[in-house]
Amino acid sequence: MSRDEKSQSKTKQELDRIVFIGRTFEEYVQMFNLHISELVGKKILDCPAGACSFTALGCKASLNVTASDIAYDHKVDDLQRKGQLDITHAMETLERAKDNYVWSYYGDVQELSEQRRQALQDCTQDMRKHPERYVSAMLPELPFGDEQFNIVLSAHFLFMYSDRLDYEFHKNTIHELLRVASEEVRIFPLTDLTDTRYELLDRLILELEAEGLRVTEVKVPYEFMRNGNSLLRIRKI
Repeated sequence: MSRDEKSQSKTKQELDRIVFIGRTFEEYVQMFNLHISELVGKKILDCPAGACSFTALGCKASLNVTASDIAYDHKVDDLQRKGQLDITHAMETLERAKDNYVWSYYGDVQELSEQRRQALQDCTQDMRKHPERYVSAMLPELPFGDEQFNIVLSAHFLFMYSDRLDYEFHKNTIHELLRVASEEVRIFPLTDLTDTRYELLDRLILELEAEGLRVTEVKVPYEFMRNGNSLLRIRKI
C-alpha cells in the first residue's frame, strides 16, 4: 500500500468514528432558551457543533457565530455523505425505539429525519461558502484566545457520554469552554444516554460555584430525550 493509500485509509477510519448529525437553528433556540435580540452584537461559539445549522442560519440573521468540531478537518463532501448515512442509520434505530422518546416537538420519525437532513444541508452549504466559520478542534483544547467569545453553546456531548468520558474530562472541557467565554457557557442536555441526570452534576456545580462562577439549571421549552429538558448555565460574575 502506498503512502497516499495509507493516508486515505487512516482518514476513512477516523471519519467512520465520527457521527455527523446536527440540529437546526430553531432547535437551538429552544434547547438553549435563546432570545435572538439578546445575541445581536455578541460573539458566539458553538462547540462541538457537528452538522448543526445554527452557525449557518445565525450568520444569515446577522449574528456572529463560529462553529468548532473535531469533524471539520475532513472534506465537506465526505462529511455530507457521512451525515446522510448517519441520519439514515439513526432514523432506523429510532423507529424501533420511538416509544422511548418525547414527540411533542417533531411529531414523528419522518419529520425528525427531515429536520436532521435540513440541518446537514444548511451546514455543509455554509461550510463550502464560509470555511473560516468552521474551526477544527479536539476537546478539551480549543485554538481560541481567552474570552474570545461572549457566549459558548455546547450541545449533546458533555454529560451524555459519561459512560466513556470521565469526570476529569468533563471538568477540563468546561474550564476550556469557560476560558474562551467572557460571559457564559450553556450546556444541553443534563442527561446521559439512559435519560438519567448526570450523576456527578451536583458535585460539578458545587466545585464551579466554589471557583466564583454562577451556576444554574434552567428548564427549557424542548424535550426529545426523556428528562432532557434542562440546560446548565455557567456565568462569570
